[in-house]
Amino acid sequence: MLASADERVCLDARRHGVVLARPLAQAVALAVLGGVLLAQPWPLQLPGALLVAVGALLSLRAVWGWERTHLVVTTEKLFVVHGTLRRRASAVRLRSVENLELEQTLPGRLLGYGTLVAGPLEIDHVPQPRSVYRLVERLAG
Repeated sequence: MLASADERVCLDARRHGVVLARPLAQAVALAVLGGVLLAQPWPLQLPGALLVAVGALLSLRAVWGWERTHLVVTTEKLFVVHGTLRRRASAVRLRSVENLELEQTLPGRLLGYGTLVAGPLEIDHVPQPRSVYRLVERLAG
């Protein structure tokens, strides 16, 4: 992803872990329901096992996607890279950023995440968003 020899990576971070809250809660709910069905007599054990398996796959997919998504700030660009088999990147050159915004909801301020908008690029669930904002602002200026 580095375009020139003098371009350096200043930050390489994953999205805030709060992105895992909803899918992991859903996975736990499915697994608990599946566990209850597994404790029942025979006909209900099959859907119970299926629900546990679906919960496990849901949690695996969520963690895999979180682990494979990175926010990268270099001396020249800000971009998000995601995917495993097919890597995709959305980027913006820092020198072309005219408008930089930081949006934080109340839960975001309490838990330490926010949305960074740099021109056409919007990145949600940025960890330590104020630090990232200051870094991008410094590099863009």
